[in-house]
Amino acid sequence: MSANGITQRCVLCGAESRLIIGHLGVCGECLGTRFEQARPQVQRAHAETRRAFGLPEAPPRSVDGVPCPLCSRSCVVGRGERGYCGLRVGNDTVPREDKSTGKRLKHLAGTPARGVLHWYRDALPTNCVADWVCSGHQRYGYHNLAVFYASCSLNCLFCQNWHFREVDPAASEGISARELADHANARTYCVCYFGGDPASQMPHALASAHYLAERGVTVCWETAGTQHPKLMDRAARLSLETGGIIKFDLKAFDEGLHMALTGASNRRTLENFRRAAAFVNERPEAPLVVASTLLVPGYVTPDQVGRIARFIADINPHIPYALLGFAPNFYVPDLPCTSVSHAEAAEAAARDAGLTNVRIGNRHLLSRDY
Repeated sequence: MSANGITQRCVLCGAESRLIIGHLGVCGECLGTRFEQARPQVQRAHAETRRAFGLPEAPPRSVDGVPCPLCSRSCVVGRGERGYCGLRVGNDTVPREDKSTGKRLKHLAGTPARGVLHWYRDALPTNCVADWVCSGHQRYGYHNLAVFYASCSLNCLFCQNWHFREVDPAASEGISARELADHANARTYCVCYFGGDPASQMPHALASAHYLAERGVTVCWETAGTQHPKLMDRAARLSLETGGIIKFDLKAFDEGLHMALTGASNRRTLENFRRAAAFVNERPEAPLVVASTLLVPGYVTPDQVGRIARFIADINPHIPYALLGFAPNFYVPDLPCTSVSHAEAAEAAARDAGLTNVRIGNRHLLSRDY
């Protein structure tokens, strides 16, 4: 028996281990070598978690729906359907027989006029993913305006902030981009947009970020990088100009593993990481881009970290990389916390891949359970 659950069995290979997610039912080895066989099991696992919160089980693809271009899910939303993030509804304004004009999306949230989120003042220094390279880490007496968006374009089985799914975007009070920016004061050093994820509410985030930048606030992002590339470029430019950081959550390198853990491909994430990293040399004195990876036991192995690190190093070996300790959460209550040996082997793999600035974060979570 593990400290956080019992031994699980892989439905494909029959292996038994404490490092198998029970809700998923497939071991990390099979996800890497037999993903097409695992795909139905992966889809079932994610569909169940979506149904539990009344969210679409998959991005809608209505034949006569309205495309939503904001993120990589590329929803095509039919009349009365909700997009994958739950924030957009198909809303025809003309009779169904006239399909040439009038079709549009009703935006429940995520526009400059209305974001669904909560915000708070987080005293600096704080537990920022990039704290060891972040200018805010030395700003004692100041605070970060932490903006927590109540939506996401992924479906991470281990989400630590899953409670945003309980927010009803139609009933929530909401806040405009300007109203959010007006909460900044003379002691607001930086703003960080996270959640959930800002990707599905980028028009709101970018609008408020512009207002804050005009007031001299440093603009940062913490994201899985699923935004439309043009929106990512705008976010990168704002951070570049204000001294902020884009913190990319690179959950896996192998697409199959990423789909199993998050319900989505990582192609857009990797594309946007490259795009944002292209700005790095414009501000060499301080990092613009920081990467992080959650070390999920049995799945995000040192070998997987090495692949992520090689991808980063091929772009720029000096991009900082944080390796984060995992703790059981959401639909993954049965794995142990990341072990010390796992974290140290992952750090060594990242350095061997060519990265020069690697850090193990959340050391207080590390265990000796495997």
